[in-house]
Amino acid sequence: MSIPFRLVQWNDRKLLFDGVLLLGIALYLALFAFVSVLFGPRPDVMELGAIAVRAFGSLALLMLHVVLAIGPLARLHPGFLPVLVNRRHLGVATFLVACAHGLLATLVYHAHGALNPLASILLGNGQILSPRELPFEVFGLAALLVLAALAFTSHDFWIACLGLVRWKRLHLLAYAAYCLLLLHVALGSLQSAANPVPALLLACGAAALLTLHIRVARAEQAKDQEQRPLAPDGWIAVCRPEEIPENRAVIVSTPQERVAVFRHWQGVSAVSNVCAHQGGPLGEGVVEAGCIRCPWHGALYFPHNGTSPPPYPKAVATYNLRLVDGLLYLNPQPNPTGAAVDPVARPVRRGAQAANRQQAVQSQPATLPAPPGQSTPSSRAAADTEDA
Repeated sequence: MSIPFRLVQWNDRKLLFDGVLLLGIALYLALFAFVSVLFGPRPDVMELGAIAVRAFGSLALLMLHVVLAIGPLARLHPGFLPVLVNRRHLGVATFLVACAHGLLATLVYHAHGALNPLASILLGNGQILSPRELPFEVFGLAALLVLAALAFTSHDFWIACLGLVRWKRLHLLAYAAYCLLLLHVALGSLQSAANPVPALLLACGAAALLTLHIRVARAEQAKDQEQRPLAPDGWIAVCRPEEIPENRAVIVSTPQERVAVFRHWQGVSAVSNVCAHQGGPLGEGVVEAGCIRCPWHGALYFPHNGTSPPPYPKAVATYNLRLVDGLLYLNPQPNPTGAAVDPVARPVRRGAQAANRQQAVQSQPATLPAPPGQSTPSSRAAADTEDA
């Protein structure tokens, strides 16, 4: 029995994440205001407005650092996956906080002059040749517009409209927004000259982000450059079936892409390592109830044909495997998306036969008759898959 399709599906984990996120935002703002009032001069109304501007601005910048760092961190340690799963929620929250910063800054600094507030932001004092006079607000406005575009296209609807590749390229503009914010804060700090701390902290954050991305890029490049023996017909040697952990995968790099080779109760199957939902690494997921579960958002795929359980239409390419003298070989050419491939039977030791039969009963997929009381993948299918 399939479940009805809904554009937005919240579950307890998403609600918990959003609740913790909102609580964290409130605590940061309250703490920032408390420290500013406690250690600063006695504030008047304008200074209170300035404190609010700085609180929302620093928080937005901090959240954007987390958004950009969580991908590489999740590659280094699976403990960061719960945040990665909800990264789009965090990104939308970052835009809302940045929007509050922009609105407050407009009201406090640009709403009481002779110029229209927008003209005041864009023109400043009219001096654009000197860094000390250049209106730094322009860079902040440009970054806010980029974050707005990313927030409004964060839903799965836009992935379906644009296609996964175009959608991911669009959302790489988050790095452009970050660079614009670097200019915004650096110029603002240079022009104020009273407090260089924000610029120094931002430089440390940028250096940490750059170091993190370089480290992960080198690790991923080393995986792609791993040399595996080739058969005369070009098939790639993988490993022995028993070397693959049960219900997990090994990842093999081909000239075209990475392939996830899973060992499950039916045998060994190979599918594309790239999830059709948001490009997550399927090979780092697990097989649950007969389906591969993506570690990012919980998208499900049958190992033998790469299709998702109903009602989800997503699918990934499958690959052919063969077993020669106890060693698995992979055909580097993908099959058409949705093509079914019989799993390669794995050698079974006699002492393990009973345990494997029991495990097969516990992990049968939805396409096979399920034992009494056993749920099917489509009955639990990916409340996480359609991320708000």
